[in-house]
Amino acid sequence: MSCFSFLKMMMFVFNGVIFIGGVGLLGIGIWVKMDSTSFVKVLRAASPHLMQLINVGYLCIAVGIFLLLMGFMGCWGSVKESKCLLLMFFVLTLILFIAEVAGAVVVLAFSSVADVFVEYLEKWAITFLKKDYGRQTDLTEIWNTTMEQMKCCGFNNYTDFSDSYFYQTYNKYPSPCCPDNKDCQESEIDESKQGCLNEFQVFLNKNGKIVGGVVLGIGALELAAMIASMFLYCQIGTSS
Repeated sequence: MSCFSFLKMMMFVFNGVIFIGGVGLLGIGIWVKMDSTSFVKVLRAASPHLMQLINVGYLCIAVGIFLLLMGFMGCWGSVKESKCLLLMFFVLTLILFIAEVAGAVVVLAFSSVADVFVEYLEKWAITFLKKDYGRQTDLTEIWNTTMEQMKCCGFNNYTDFSDSYFYQTYNKYPSPCCPDNKDCQESEIDESKQGCLNEFQVFLNKNGKIVGGVVLGIGALELAAMIASMFLYCQIGTSS
């Protein structure tokens, strides 16, 4: 197999994966918009400021369409040896790569934004746990699932439930904070369970390298795709 044929095949496979990913993301976006009522209910209960997150459906649809176009241009351009489609694929991939690099620079330069977000999240979480945990069914179930899966209690620790609506109503702490997942008194609290913020930070520290590796892998694939598309573009021009 010649290098030209091999690159054509790899371009087809690579962009076929992008095309399928675009279909999946487009499907998720359409599903979010079709079932927006349930999302609005949860977001309104969480915080009115988070209502804009319902527009994530439009973002998924837009990105899905973008990936569909990229995948189509890469696949069809390599199979039909279309210089126009290959050039368009190269330009789109280059734009995407530059946007990712710019995004990484912004994140590194303005890391304090994450602290502001955590501060806002902490304020909302503690307010909810104090006033609405056990009262709003949907978000209470979400919190219970989070605490059970991450083996944590509250946002900072179990004291987030002290003097809360739940404690004042039932005179006990939630089951995720207790041994054997059974509601208990303060003297029986499982002190090995940290706050969910701490557990989430531990999770990020453990998996940060994996996330970084995935990001680097995506960047490497994009560079390889750009090089391959330009090689095919030049070869087609030479052979014609």
